[in-house]
Amino acid sequence: MGPIRRGLILATLPTAAWAEVCDKERPDWNGTPVTAVGEAIALFSNPVSLILLLFTALAVRFRNQWGALAVCLAWTGWVSLIAFVDTGGIRGAALAEGCIGSPTLFIVIACTLCVAAVIYTAPRPAKE
Repeated sequence: MGPIRRGLILATLPTAAWAEVCDKERPDWNGTPVTAVGEAIALFSNPVSLILLLFTALAVRFRNQWGALAVCLAWTGWVSLIAFVDTGGIRGAALAEGCIGSPTLFIVIACTLCVAAVIYTAPRPAKE
């Protein structure tokens, strides 16, 4: 194993600097790796997600097409922020450390909510 490969392997191991990432991202983290379910629960308990869930429920309750469209656009923006914005590799380091899990389940549930809201609020065919 060459010195470059050995250095790359050592660079991926958790260190004290990475532990500070977990202190900032998840201060109450107990040391066990976060699963996709745990990450989905954490992301859905975020105030932005709770507000979007409320607006989704209101759009579905009143069968408002434009409300469902607006909520879907808001969910798209929120999911994009979670999935694509990584300031300085902090999220990647926390993911490697284990204090943040994969957001895949959260993204799938958010997409399912959007599809269900659009289908449910779609105009009904006229009865003859």
